[in-house]
Amino acid sequence: MISALMRPIQRAIAAAATLTGKRFGLLVASSLVATSAIVASAATNPSGSGPLAALLGRSLAADNTPAAVAPAPEPSPAPAVTPTHSSAGATTEVEEAPAVSSEPAIAPETVEPETETPETPATPEETTPEAGQVKHVFVISLASPGYEAAFGAAAQMPYLATTLRPQGELLSGYTLLGSAGLPNAIAAVSGQPPNASTQANCSTYSEFSGATLNKKGVVSGSGCVYPVEALTLADRLALGRFSWHAYMEGMVDPTTGKPDNCVRPEAESVDQPALGGYAARQNPFVYFHSLLDLGDCATNDMPLTQLSTDLRKATATPNYSYIAPNLCNAGVAGQCPAGAPTGAAAADAFLAQWVPKITASPAYKEDGLLIVTFDELNPPEAGAVAPVAGAKPKVGALLLSRFVAPNSADAAEYTPYSLQRSTGELFGLAPLAAAGGAKVKSFAPALLGENGGD
Repeated sequence: MISALMRPIQRAIAAAATLTGKRFGLLVASSLVATSAIVASAATNPSGSGPLAALLGRSLAADNTPAAVAPAPEPSPAPAVTPTHSSAGATTEVEEAPAVSSEPAIAPETVEPETETPETPATPEETTPEAGQVKHVFVISLASPGYEAAFGAAAQMPYLATTLRPQGELLSGYTLLGSAGLPNAIAAVSGQPPNASTQANCSTYSEFSGATLNKKGVVSGSGCVYPVEALTLADRLALGRFSWHAYMEGMVDPTTGKPDNCVRPEAESVDQPALGGYAARQNPFVYFHSLLDLGDCATNDMPLTQLSTDLRKATATPNYSYIAPNLCNAGVAGQCPAGAPTGAAAADAFLAQWVPKITASPAYKEDGLLIVTFDELNPPEAGAVAPVAGAKPKVGALLLSRFVAPNSADAAEYTPYSLQRSTGELFGLAPLAAAGGAKVKSFAPALLGENGGD
């Protein structure tokens, strides 16, 4: 049993040995950890290890690792030919008899009559997911000042409420799972429900302790960095051969101060973002080992400055783009420099800067969908009514696309689980974890040209 479980690890080592550069370092450091989890999962739950094995296989295949080729067998020597002469003087070629071996001849094996063996039914191949008419999705995630302050008659976000709102479809029934930002962002990309650590915005970047997954893929327990078995929308997109990028404003290496990819706190350390700057809690992708351990986060989670370049050509624009501003421009109160727009005004200014760039891009014009959503409730201003503990704040969301009717509205009850489910369904992907619940509604059917919903 042990030798059988070691074979996948040995194959991973052999494949990693052929890699060079940054990818080599990533795999040497972490592929054995991920592979061990895959092997352990296969030992305890063989039917559920497929997606994990596919993750490792995809990561190794991305480096074009050459397959081992067996040497060609040497050709058998042809029988020697000795020339002879006939009585008429003509030369005739005669094959020499093969040398007789001194070893005893081996008796031929007795051939048993063949018996028909019932055919084993073939395992159905997984179908390759296909996108519908929407092939490029852009998600901008902000802090909400509340539904009325964002979309009401006296909105604090005039660009969102009066310029963008008439162009798209308002999801007026969109509510959060709670007021904290991180659990909503995690649910929107993975379907994982909130826990005690994420509800505290993971002030300490901690691993799960004794985590288990149920049959729906929901991780139990408390912690911040989800085990490798917990997959995300990004994992599923990559497995389906779709591209994805996360664009984070102000993400820099804390040591050098230079822009860097997949920036996160050290394990078990306190997350201390700079005032108004990048915060890991706005970047849900750095909380999943499925993305960290095999290098996907290091490759696809990047500073916001890259977005302008990627928007120039449809072929350079990923199928899924997740965009998060820094704490100031997200609309978190008290995070902006003195005298600068803050709170809802700062978030509205961010939209006014970036939405025109997105909607003018070839990818958006061709088959794009822009989702303006919120992942947290902004701390209330002085004198405002504080949210009720345990309540689900109503914040609303807006869809912009040539595939939605302008100035339309959908009052159905949607949550961050709906966002994960809907964006996945646009690419032919099944919902993850709690997003697959029977009561979770999807807004994808209308964008797919279908009638009805969940």
